[in-house]
Amino acid sequence: MQNKNFYPWLVVGLLWFVALLNYLDRQMLSTMKPSMMVDIAELAKAENFGRLMAIFLWIYAFMSPISGMIADRLNRKWMIVGSLFVWSGVTLAMGYAKTFDQLYVLRAVMGVSEAFYMPAGLALIADYHQGKTRSLAIGVHLSGVYLGQAFGGFGATIASNFSWHGTFHFFGLVGIVYSLVLLVLVKEKKTYIVDKLQKLTFGEEFSIAMRSLAMLFGNITFWILLFYFAAPSFPGWAVKNWLPTLYSDTMHMDMAMAGPLATITTALSSLLGVLSGGYISDRWVQKNLKGRIYTGVIGLMFTIPALFLLGYGSSFLLILLGGAFFGLGFGMFDVNNMPILCQFVSPRYRATGYGIMNLTGISAGALITTFLGKSADAGNMRHDFAMLSVIVVVAIVLQLVVVKPKTINMTE
Repeated sequence: MQNKNFYPWLVVGLLWFVALLNYLDRQMLSTMKPSMMVDIAELAKAENFGRLMAIFLWIYAFMSPISGMIADRLNRKWMIVGSLFVWSGVTLAMGYAKTFDQLYVLRAVMGVSEAFYMPAGLALIADYHQGKTRSLAIGVHLSGVYLGQAFGGFGATIASNFSWHGTFHFFGLVGIVYSLVLLVLVKEKKTYIVDKLQKLTFGEEFSIAMRSLAMLFGNITFWILLFYFAAPSFPGWAVKNWLPTLYSDTMHMDMAMAGPLATITTALSSLLGVLSGGYISDRWVQKNLKGRIYTGVIGLMFTIPALFLLGYGSSFLLILLGGAFFGLGFGMFDVNNMPILCQFVSPRYRATGYGIMNLTGISAGALITTFLGKSADAGNMRHDFAMLSVIVVVAIVLQLVVVKPKTINMTE
């Protein structure tokens, strides 16, 4: 089956559902807070909730480069299956949590397990789609991310009708069962050779890993890509983790309604962004090597007025438009990050490169998540949302001026 013409798209389809669960499982917590704080009182304080979200991001961030280095050396299929199985087990266990400390530990373990998916998954898709379909294939995959984010918004609705315990149990079991499906259907495809004829010692493997890091950090363009990836992550993670709270507080609606409204608005517009951005980028790069870069920059330009609408919008419609424009723009930006990386980094270092990009982007997300928790308690969240646009402007300028690709696909 691996040799069939349709198989590269089957891989995208199989990993699409993994991406959906990846974000759904982590996002449910942000909208189920009202139900959960009835049983776990510490969640009533925004700063504590920010800590709970941030511990996941910090561990996810620092594990991402490690997972990327492992993915570049080992079988990515097994990493994907193992990652899904473990984080689904953690999701299941969260339904049994009785204290804030138990939730805190489980979120930390989820950060470790989920970190092993995205670098391996995107690198595998990039190897299956090397021609004119790379951005679109990644866009289809990322549509699962944004639908998972949207469905995660219904966590509050489900929890209010059933229980937050049962919600975690159900989605945890779904992921565990689906990991067995992947075990059968997904096949590895590396476009480079990993020497396995001799068993390497830990020191030798560590030396190889350090050489890959030296290669990446010795490339000035990679440093610019790191900033370009990290800067929009400040508002990106702010929207993912705090937009339901902003909608609820600003528009004075119950979280069971604000959660789905916030996540669906941004997720569906992001879905449009990744699909349109992937389609446009695949065609533009055939005519201009900076086509992927230009597509991502156009997306970031949409996020600037969106952040001001979220911060200073005076009506329900304006705030809703802010969420929609942000999702559209961020999707166009997000879908082109791995394809742009492929223009500067060879296949044998791509999972590592994307893992390092995750480290910088999610570290930014962890910082802003904690900061906005304190900002919410102080009543300054809307103003701080708007000010995040300054960082996006700097990223756009650097990307346009400094980054100059020489090929569509770096091979060595």
